[in-house]
Amino acid sequence: MNMTGNTILVTGATSGIGRALAEAFHDRGNTVVVTGRRTSHLEAITADRPAITGIILDIGDGEAVAACARDVGERFPDLNIVLANAGISRTEDMSAQDWNASDAQAIVDTNILGVIRTATAFLPLLRQRRDATFLATSSNLAFIPRADFPTYCASKAFLHSWLQSLRHQLRHVPVEVLELAPPYVRTELTGTGQASDERAMALDVYVAEVIDILERQAHPAGEILVERDRARRFAERDGRYEETFAAMNPN
Repeated sequence: MNMTGNTILVTGATSGIGRALAEAFHDRGNTVVVTGRRTSHLEAITADRPAITGIILDIGDGEAVAACARDVGERFPDLNIVLANAGISRTEDMSAQDWNASDAQAIVDTNILGVIRTATAFLPLLRQRRDATFLATSSNLAFIPRADFPTYCASKAFLHSWLQSLRHQLRHVPVEVLELAPPYVRTELTGTGQASDERAMALDVYVAEVIDILERQAHPAGEILVERDRARRFAERDGRYEETFAAMNPN
């Protein structure tokens, strides 16, 4: 993946990691298109950076995603990078008497089906380019879950597996497939408390390390992993899974 001269689409880019990466890509001279559900947030981005194009999009709507791809293909025929970043996170108490599947269904629809819808709509455009990349945002919680976020963690484990299959199936097609697996970062993914949690990695520090990894192409097996989370990523391989799980999920 080249870091300049691209046309890049980022879904779920109205805040957090999506917005920060979109702005970092823009700083490197790329044409950037961002999508999201919140008009006010998109307007804030484009007001701050008029050269960035904002498009309203709910990735839960398959027809809207397909229409967005047609629109982007016409307006930005040089599109060669798509980052499927949109996602949601919610806690679930499966021991509660009133627990139901509503939160799990919403997470699956956004985090799993949303990425698949994005890939379905935009891969035909990327396949026309010789320098294309498809990225999707999973999570380091794909490898060891936080038990209070069961479906969220499982959705990211799905993406880790699914992206491996996509990468293999596209091995003879000039579309690079990368997985962004963030640690706990200071964003509002789980609420305002996360954005100020000192235990979380600072957003600007995280994005700077991701950009450095991309520039050096230091992502073996297509995984973009920052240094602070490598131990958790390989805990099972290194025989530390149970102790790491226990530390993340105290009794």
